[in-house]
Amino acid sequence: MEKIKRLRRIFLKYGLDGYCVPKNDEFFCEYIPENKDRLKFISNFTGSFGFALILKHKNYLFVDGRYTLQAKIQSKKLFETLTFPNKFPSDILNKRELKIGYDPKLHTKKNIKIFFNKTNCKLIPIEDNLIDRIWNRNKKDNVKKFYVLPKKVAGLSHSLKIKKLVYQLRSQKRNFQLITSSENIAWLLNIRGNDSKFTPVPNALLTIDTLKKIYLFCNLKKINLSFKKKFNHIKFVDIKDIDIYLKRIKNKKILLDVDTCSLHFENILKKNNEIISSSDPVNFLKSIKSKVEIKNTIISHIYDGVALTKFLFWVKKNYINQNINEISAQNKLLKFRKKNKNFKFLSFPTISGSGPNASIIHYKASKKSNRKLRKGDIYLVDSGGQYNYGTTDVTRTISLKNNNPKIRNIFTRVLKGHIAVSSFKIKKNTNGAKIDIVARKSLKEINLDYPHGTGHGVGYFLNVHEGPQAISKYNKIIFKEGMIVSNEPGYYKNGKFGIRIENLLNVVKIKKKLFFKNLTMAPIDKSLINKKILSKNEIDWLNNYHKNVFFKLKKYMNKSELINLRQACSKF
Repeated sequence: MEKIKRLRRIFLKYGLDGYCVPKNDEFFCEYIPENKDRLKFISNFTGSFGFALILKHKNYLFVDGRYTLQAKIQSKKLFETLTFPNKFPSDILNKRELKIGYDPKLHTKKNIKIFFNKTNCKLIPIEDNLIDRIWNRNKKDNVKKFYVLPKKVAGLSHSLKIKKLVYQLRSQKRNFQLITSSENIAWLLNIRGNDSKFTPVPNALLTIDTLKKIYLFCNLKKINLSFKKKFNHIKFVDIKDIDIYLKRIKNKKILLDVDTCSLHFENILKKNNEIISSSDPVNFLKSIKSKVEIKNTIISHIYDGVALTKFLFWVKKNYINQNINEISAQNKLLKFRKKNKNFKFLSFPTISGSGPNASIIHYKASKKSNRKLRKGDIYLVDSGGQYNYGTTDVTRTISLKNNNPKIRNIFTRVLKGHIAVSSFKIKKNTNGAKIDIVARKSLKEINLDYPHGTGHGVGYFLNVHEGPQAISKYNKIIFKEGMIVSNEPGYYKNGKFGIRIENLLNVVKIKKKLFFKNLTMAPIDKSLINKKILSKNEIDWLNNYHKNVFFKLKKYMNKSELINLRQACSKF
């Protein structure tokens, strides 16, 4: 509470009634360094999405459905937790005419409009971040070097990608673009970095015009001479000088990304230029994986499937005798992954939840919450890795000798939704909103549902969550060959249990028709399935999937593991 009191004292200096604190830093990446996580500092909330609205007499924490329960637990009584998009700031601000401060480097025009458009509040941009005024911490820069992907794994050359982007700019009648998404710069130039714990992004900004004149803005300590030599046509500039550079740009027709371009940069550029805010064309270009990227992603999923499958066998065999808990389990899974020399690091924080903890959708085990795996529980593990080269994300829910028929019935309905997505016949105009309906159908028959999307796009040795495609109620992006998406329906009984089954799928074309093909290779726990609820086609799907898993993984198993794999993948 002392932090909030100190923040409120600063309100007086600026004549504020409130202040908005987002999760992101100035690069708008999904995972940010600890020393830039201002939302965690002020609220204790650790999830990947959310924002706080701190007023003079009350505090609000807005999160999406994945984090509602988690946010309530972590922020305790200091904040009222509201679920976005069910609740907006306008729902609590009503018609009050308040002055709300915000840091324009951390907000886009789009999110400010979504948050506050229907209010009577006056928004006050404050370049001096108010959280930084009260937070004393080490701001030492990470200076780990950027690096270039080997040509044989990049898929397309950066010169060809630049050519594709320039074509997009010309077709939109733009002659200049500021790229503010680090992962899009990584894709465009075939480079990676070490600026995130879970994603190999190089934090940078980039400008490009239709004459292919390119400036890359970054911490120059992260660039060595050999790196520069591979990009003779690019000018490297210290990121501290970007404002000076942008202020000199005049009479351009500029494209800015609606999701990652801050109001700070937009305000600089709109003074002397014509601005259009839309989706960065790189988003769509990046979503279509090349044959090389798909090939390497398939290999990565076999590596990952081996590690996860060995781990699941280990848990089932040892959870009673070895006193396994959620933290020791996730550490063991990491050890299995590390046995593969191509494993780099995790692609997101592992979710290792047993019993009631698994009902927290993005649960992260701590010393305080850590729970022993017990007979009668079900155990949910959602994890993934970054490999040379590929990104994985997989969830399995397994039985620890659980005999509850209600849980088996719900698990089976989640599986039916999973199979419905995997088997979906993709047509010319199929989008994620259409697929999301079939994923929920079986659960909704018994009045159950889940408060998150059914699937998200996934990058190639990049972000584990990558758009623009997704399987959700509102996503209208049409699926194309080469896209990768997760398939993860679930169900969560607050304080009791959680269930989720997740595979990654890629869109393939066979005889001019599009289909989903499973990338993830790990058994689904048959002991949690009520066979009576499955149709013949669903049983055939499960048997074919397990047949493929067995074929892909068998040579990596030792003798006892091979016996377990044969049983796990046997005909149902």
